[in-house]
Amino acid sequence: MKNESGYQFAAIIPARYASTRFPGKPLAMIGDKSMIRRVYEQALKSVNLVYIATDDHRIRDAVLQFGGKVVMTSPDHPSGTDRCAEAVGKIVAETGKNIDVVINVQGDEPFIKPEQIDLLKSCFTDKETELATLVRKTSPGEDIFNPNQPKVILNTDGNAIYFSRAAIPFVRDLPTAEWSEKHLYYKHLGMYAYRTDILKRITKLARSPLEKAESLEQNRWIENSYKIRCAVTEWESFGIDTPEDLDKALKLYDHFI
Repeated sequence: MKNESGYQFAAIIPARYASTRFPGKPLAMIGDKSMIRRVYEQALKSVNLVYIATDDHRIRDAVLQFGGKVVMTSPDHPSGTDRCAEAVGKIVAETGKNIDVVINVQGDEPFIKPEQIDLLKSCFTDKETELATLVRKTSPGEDIFNPNQPKVILNTDGNAIYFSRAAIPFVRDLPTAEWSEKHLYYKHLGMYAYRTDILKRITKLARSPLEKAESLEQNRWIENSYKIRCAVTEWESFGIDTPEDLDKALKLYDHFI
């Protein structure tokens, strides 16, 4: 599906069966549908070319059973970005379509809104955009110190300067309890879009010092002078990483759907 940019978009949903905290979570049921099916169907509301990229035949078989599109990928990829890079080559070979932009949709966020994907797509109306991701403004008093929720600081062009698990920036003359009330913080939501040529380049880069320090791959791209456009969304993400998260999702099911 093309937008004002004239680009052909493809959404790729990386999905692994193996998970330390929640093995088999893509096939976990939420209501009458699996988690991976819900993500797939939400993505289809924004992009007409959607594939699931997996390394497991159980996920492949489940996707084919509900009529979805799937490609098999290596089990050795260190990240979803790397899996997307392999998958897009296979999708191009299968479809014959020239894919300009790949959107990496998290396979464990069954309540993702199509409007969030649309927002990422809109970043590419600017032909200079190489990479894009979503961020959300925090509210006063919101917890900004959880290291599992990375923060980001932006420049005046809306591009990322740095991602950190720490609360950034450090507000020198205020107690930490007042930081989120006196300064605007941005939380990073883990969905990316990449120009296909850029995707192929960044997955060939060696791991960088800042990536290793924070365990955040996007810092590698910044260290190598790639620009990450940040689109501000009002919606929070809801990722399912553990069985406890799934229990919460089931309780909130009617609210999200």
